[in-house]
Parts: sequence; C-alpha cells; structure tokens
Amino acid sequence: MRASRLVALASIGASAFAATSALAAAPLISHRAVYDLALDKASDRSGITGLQGRMVYEFNGSPCEGYTVNFRFVTRIDTGENSRVTDQQTTTFEDGGGKSFSFVTKSFTDQALEKELKGTATREADGLKVEIDKPEKNSIDLRKTQFPTQHLEELINKANTGETFYETNLFDGSENGDKVMTTTVIVGKKTDAAANDPELGALNKLATDKYWPVDIAYFDEANDGGEEVPEYRIAFKLHENGITRDLTMDYGDFSMTGKLVNLSVFDTPQQTCK
Repeated sequence: MRASRLVALASIGASAFAATSALAAAPLISHRAVYDLALDKASDRSGITGLQGRMVYEFNGSPCEGYTVNFRFVTRIDTGENSRVTDQQTTTFEDGGGKSFSFVTKSFTDQALEKELKGTATREADGLKVEIDKPEKNSIDLRKTQFPTQHLEELINKANTGETFYETNLFDGSENGDKVMTTTVIVGKKTDAAANDPELGALNKLATDKYWPVDIAYFDEANDGGEEVPEYRIAFKLHENGITRDLTMDYGDFSMTGKLVNLSVFDTPQQTCK
C-alpha cells in the first residue's frame, strides 16, 4: 500500500514557483492534521473485507528554512481469515529552493520492522541524483523533476490562474526511492464548504475558507507498453494554505477514505531570506 504517496499530496510548496506566478499562492501554513481512515470499497480480488486506521501529517517550515514533514499512516486490514496492522512512519526535508530532498521511511507489520529506506535526492542541471543509504548503498540517476512541496505550490498557483487540467511529474522518495512519477491533475472550481460538511468542526476558524476539489492520477514512467492505467488516484479538497481534507485514495482493487478529525495550526514567524 503506497501510504507514502500521501506525503506527496499533503506536503505537495516552495518559493520557487511563487516567484514566477502572477497570482502567487498564499503562504503554506505549518500544521498538524489527523485523519480517520476507512474502507471505501474493495473488489473480491483484493481479499480485503475491512479496513480502518489513522493518518497523522505534520508540516513545518518556510522558504528560508526549508520544509519538514513527519507522517504516520497506521491501518488495520481484515481479510476475513486474519488481520494485520501496518504502520508507516516517514520523515522528509526539502530545502526552500527545491534543490535537495532527504527521506527516511520505516515500515512495520504487526509491530515488526519490515523495511527501512533512507536517502537523499539532489537536483542537478540535467537530472536528479539519488543516493540511497538504506537498505543498502546505491546511486541512481533519474530524469529532472520536482519534489513534493514544489508540486503542491505548482498546483495551488495553477488553480489560482484558472488552469483545470495539466500534467507534471514528482519524486517523493516512496517505494524504493528509485522512480519519478508522472501525475495528471484535475482541478475543480473553487467553492465554499456545505453547511453540513462533516469536517467543518475540525477546521474550526478555517471552516469558512474556500477550497478546490482536486483529483491526481499517478503513473509509473517505467510502464511504457499498453493502455496507460494509473498506479493509483487521490481525490481531495485543497485549501490555498496547503491543508488537504476529505481524501479518497483509490488503489484499483480497493479504495479508502480519510476524513479530517483534528487540525492544529502552528505559528510561522515572518522571515526575510538571506
């Protein structure tokens, strides 16, 4: 289950795009968001009969200091015959200029560590250099791309200019940290939340903020042959300050929802980058 891809959508802002946009997005706010996860639907082929869990996403930083994301994704998956608890813990840092990106992910099943991935990606003139430290040393050359915070900043800026469909790409250190994903993004009309929106209580003072409905499909660039089918899709409501909510994560054989149940907004000091 590609839980780490949710870091991409949630931490998707940097100053690089803000400087070039005629309608620059509002600053991304530092915050902690908690989501309750539940099974949306599952095919017989998935073998899943039930799913529940919780996702905690914490975003901190600024264009001067860079951006840190701490992310935890815990699910209990039932298959009818047994159940298992998966726990993914990810920490990333992206420098304010979007030139480097470090990532550490630990994946547990029933409290036993199954995998640890650690690496750093650096943007170079002609591509991306990825240095993997764990599970074993490796050096990978990938095509030129952007990192998650840049990806989100681009999305918000395009939404502000009225662009409703575009294609871009992304490296977020997920899976084995060895691929760039192509993403197609659909942005709906900016709108107000409905009076009966169940997430309004968690939004608190931000409940009156408008949002864009967004749908992102992720494609593996290595899959060249045959019909292009996304690896997965994520739909969500996006606020201009970077908060995402009302998630639907579709992995093909099954999908799950993520509802915002708690939101803490942190103070971000005003800074002038040196």
